[in-house]
Amino acid sequence: MTDSALAGALAGRMGIEILEVSAERAVASMPVAGNTQPAGLLHGGASVVLAETLGSMCADLHAGPGRAAVGIEVSATHHRAVRTGHVSGTATALHLGRSVASYEIVVEDDFGRRVATARLTCLLVDASA
Repeated sequence: MTDSALAGALAGRMGIEILEVSAERAVASMPVAGNTQPAGLLHGGASVVLAETLGSMCADLHAGPGRAAVGIEVSATHHRAVRTGHVSGTATALHLGRSVASYEIVVEDDFGRRVATARLTCLLVDASA
């Protein structure tokens, strides 16, 4: 999936820029500006959107032609607040099965400090389902 494919999706509206993607790993960045909560901190939900976008893209590639990935569980732990700059997310495969794929996604700030850790599990289904 390209950045242009994300343009009309939530990820595109949040300014997520995909840097690398494969079935095993994906990397992207996202600006903090425009993705904050009222107190001016990066919204926790924005971190989860970044995480789910990365894991879902990986799982969709792992599913292969004629199949699709559908998120069935996502969780996140928020470790640190961010007010400015960008955050980057790196998704790493934990399990790549025939019907389920799971990923750990680490979100870091511009200084390489961990902002959040998320886990995503996707069910792999026939695209026509």
